[in-house]
Amino acid sequence: MHTVVVGTSGVTASDVLAVARGGARVELSGEAVAALGAAREIVEALAAKPEPVYGVSTGFGALATRHISQELRAQLQRNIVRSHAAGMGPRVEREVVRALMFLRLKTVCSGHTGVRPEVAQTMADVLNAGITPVVHEYGSLGCSGDLAPLSHCALALMGEGEAEGPDGSVRPAGELLAAHGIAPVELREKEGLALLNGTDGMLGMLVMALADLDALYKSADVTAALSLEALLGTDKVLAPELHAIRPHPGQGASAANMLAVLKGSGLTGHHQDDAPRVQDAYSVRCAPQVAGAGRDTMAHARLVAERELASAVDNPVVLPDGRVESNGNFHGAPVAYVLDFLAIAVADLASIAERRTDRLLDKNRSHGLPPFLADDAGVDSGLMIAQYTQAALVSELKRLAVPASADSIPSSAMQEDHVSMGWSAARKLRTAIDNLTRVLAVELYAATRAIELREGLAPAPASQAVIDAVRAAGVQGPGPDRFLAPDLAAADAFVRGGELVVAVEKVTGPLQ
Repeated sequence: MHTVVVGTSGVTASDVLAVARGGARVELSGEAVAALGAAREIVEALAAKPEPVYGVSTGFGALATRHISQELRAQLQRNIVRSHAAGMGPRVEREVVRALMFLRLKTVCSGHTGVRPEVAQTMADVLNAGITPVVHEYGSLGCSGDLAPLSHCALALMGEGEAEGPDGSVRPAGELLAAHGIAPVELREKEGLALLNGTDGMLGMLVMALADLDALYKSADVTAALSLEALLGTDKVLAPELHAIRPHPGQGASAANMLAVLKGSGLTGHHQDDAPRVQDAYSVRCAPQVAGAGRDTMAHARLVAERELASAVDNPVVLPDGRVESNGNFHGAPVAYVLDFLAIAVADLASIAERRTDRLLDKNRSHGLPPFLADDAGVDSGLMIAQYTQAALVSELKRLAVPASADSIPSSAMQEDHVSMGWSAARKLRTAIDNLTRVLAVELYAATRAIELREGLAPAPASQAVIDAVRAAGVQGPGPDRFLAPDLAAADAFVRGGELVVAVEKVTGPLQ
């Protein structure tokens, strides 16, 4: 099994994906263990002094003015975890919780948190055992970190609360730890606070969203090319020299992908035949510009994610010179903004795909295709309601594009009076990505059927490869009306599983 070694300088996106989705094992580097020990010595020295130090010998948040005596500090750390594990709502997905725990471990191993090495090792042991704490949908405002979600994870380390075992069953966390020979942690000064004060949940979801969107943007280039072909459009607008004079990198990449798919097509270039057009509609002609802008948005989001993956997010932090200083690095604004920005790009990509689908179904704009791509229009309704479903998804995506980060709701007796809502931005982006996948599946379904209805004209080899693969995957071609939901579900699985891009790349080579 693949192993990810966590050091002091952060982790990579591929590390997060390997642990969250691939079940990779986690190990602590010798450097990390040494840094953990050195920082802990600083915390223990400060704990022994009479002067109060935030997070070490004081209360938290609005209660930070109280100095906590030595005999109550272990209880203080247990209490912050128990009281902050206050989430509600549906369970969060296993991959999100694993990303959350792994990224918290990343910050702990930086040597800036003051957590003992044995606590970090227990975090790694829990991940390696496949134990996943039960985390709930609601409880993070994205400032002072993803507090409730991280607290539910910390609670499981203490042997309390509930967790899911590797077999998928939910049991008391203490039982699961015991079954895997893991001793619950006994938290000491600062450790409870350090386990729940970070942007780890929203960052983990950002990393996974970028991985998903990388595949979906390639899929969107393919479905756009198929629609252009089905509409007898021109591929001249995809010429590299046209995109070179407006040198947005994403635009050039999308145009190149579409051109690669359409190479050798017998359907393109017929826009001057029976129903002459000077230009194709925007939804066809401007596909690279819209998808390209989304790709460039992803590039910015990836830069933010890389910076955050290299960060140590905690408050207070232990500095190399021995100081323990309060800070505001837990504020999720940098991550929240790009999560919201991606939701806008996703909504627009889905919107332009839906417009192409509608054009394929409208006999007045489809340049010779039957109404709704029906077998016997009037007797058959064809894909009329498939487009309804697609339109409903797009409408939902527009609502999900409303930014969460533009909101702030004060908490903690006005101590935490401006929050990022980054967790909420991440949660709605996950829903948006699911819906984008479904929208592209409907366009794929319509475009492949439309191409097959163009009798006497041969599609591009890459397009034919898609048609062959999607039919082999159980998505049926033209014909009389039938129960449509299974076809749409099969198309969704085809896109979601990456088979669409695989089918194309067997002909074109790697897409950009």
